[in-house]
Amino acid sequence: MTLPPAPADRHVAFDWGGVFTLGTFDGRSTARLAERGGVPVERVRESYFRHVHELEVGAWTLPQFWDVLAAETGLTLPYPEFEALYLGSIHDNPAMYTTLARLPAGVRAGLLSNNYPVVSDHLRRDPRFARFGALVFSNELRQKKPHPAAFAALAGAMGVPPSQTAFVDDVEENVAAARAAGFHGLLYHHDRHAEFERELEMWLGGPAASGP
Repeated sequence: MTLPPAPADRHVAFDWGGVFTLGTFDGRSTARLAERGGVPVERVRESYFRHVHELEVGAWTLPQFWDVLAAETGLTLPYPEFEALYLGSIHDNPAMYTTLARLPAGVRAGLLSNNYPVVSDHLRRDPRFARFGALVFSNELRQKKPHPAAFAALAGAMGVPPSQTAFVDDVEENVAAARAAGFHGLLYHHDRHAEFERELEMWLGGPAASGP
């Protein structure tokens, strides 16, 4: 079954982590690193979250990030093993991929994600991402959500005004920033996917739900 035909010029853009994944990618990857390396997870997370901004804005490559993380935590994995474990920490949300595939053909789909080198390349190679007409990653843009420049870049990549686009994110701060930028914001959690689909159907098939 396909979602209802959209009114003229109604489109949708998504976040990735927490929307197309279950749980947090960062939390899962740091837990797996700590377990594999036999070091306290608190030590891994302290270093990881202190430096991850450098990845998100493309200031560091993933190997550079790993060099710092390994030096600070005592992890001794070779880089290829780290990269494989890192990418293997992605846990898909199948329901959202089903929703993406069901979007009517006339609906433009975009992605705006605070993401990392190597991970963004990995996602681009996923055949399911062919449905997206616009992929905007913070590490390539060198600017993160919720900064207005990130949403301006999304609107430019999609080629339609924000007022004609719903933006889906699992973080309230990002949804609020999207609304401030003129998008129709939809807050997502995988536990309420059916409710989200009804909200999206309202946007695509009828008057948009009002919101703050």
